[in-house]
This record gives sequence, structure tokens and C-alpha cells, in this order.
Amino acid sequence: MVGGEDDWRCADEPEALYALWYGAVERARVEWRKISADGGLDVPVPGGTDTWILNRRGLLVTLLEEYQVHAGHADLIREAVDGLVGNDPREVDDV
Repeated sequence: MVGGEDDWRCADEPEALYALWYGAVERARVEWRKISADGGLDVPVPGGTDTWILNRRGLLVTLLEEYQVHAGHADLIREAVDGLVGNDPREVDDV
């Protein structure tokens, strides 16, 4: 639901956070089954132009790229908070 009251949720306990995560995963699986049953990834979607056709595959790739960029930003914030860069050196020494 975009723009609704359920857009942002927080959990006070790890178990509650996992429950939110598993709920999101299940909703994504339901949507994936719908897409798979309704023509797959090559179905055009609104937003293309005369020379560029946007389909579900292109939309999915764009979303994955955006997720990757923002996950990288989150990692930079984490590094600024805990002072560790890349892998935790304590974990590397234990290998």
C-alpha cells in the first residue's frame, strides 16, 4: 500500500521485526505468483516511450539497482556509527 498508514512500521523486539520481514516476503511471493501467472516479466508496463518500452523485467531490474544503492548508503551510515569499514576485523581474525 503506497501512501498509507502501513508504509512505515517499527519493531521494538527482534521477533517483531522478523515477523514484519516475513510478512513482507510473503506479500512479495504472492505478487510474484500473480505476475508469473499473468504473462511473466516481458509484459509492458506504463511509462515507456515511443522508442523505449518498459516491461516488468526492466522495472524489476531498476528496483533492484535502487535497492543496491540504498543498501550501500545504509552501510556507509553504519560505518560512520560503529567506525568499522568493510568486514568487522574481529570476524576476519576468527576465520
